[in-house]
Amino acid sequence: MSGEVKVWDPVVRLFHWALAISIAIAWLTAEDMQSVHHVAGYVAAGLLAVRIVWGVIGPRTARFSSFVRHPSTVIGYLCDIAAGRERRFLGHNPAGGAMIVALMLAIAAQATMGYLLTTDAFFGVDWLAELHGAFAYVILGLIGLHVAGVLIASVRHRENLPLAMITGRKRGLAADEMG
Repeated sequence: MSGEVKVWDPVVRLFHWALAISIAIAWLTAEDMQSVHHVAGYVAAGLLAVRIVWGVIGPRTARFSSFVRHPSTVIGYLCDIAAGRERRFLGHNPAGGAMIVALMLAIAAQATMGYLLTTDAFFGVDWLAELHGAFAYVILGLIGLHVAGVLIASVRHRENLPLAMITGRKRGLAADEMG
């Protein structure tokens, strides 16, 4: 196959960038602008809810079934990356799929903790507030790994994945890349 093909639909692309923006806003407003921080957290949670639904009913490349793989497949793919022999995927590769799941679970947990801190039962509970603050660094670490993976895949496969997440299009798979 040659030329560019449509891979990611507008819902997936809008979700990706809107989530990135809401997380950045939540991070930047955590100490000084609590009302903005709360709104950013609720936006992130709402985006996750939409993405979960879209992951079930959306087009093929948006569905979880197209990119969520068994852990042994993910580990095998990570070994292939380390050995420099990973294959290129039109949609998300197994490591990218695992990162999506990890980020979604971490952000959902973070949003849940943040919400609980606004309730009468957990308002001012130190251990939960500390966990919420510490978990922000877990998410930051996952984002760092995600960006590193995108950069590695972009260089190794000679394609601009950030641009593909804007345009929704990638270079089609060549005959030797299909498998």
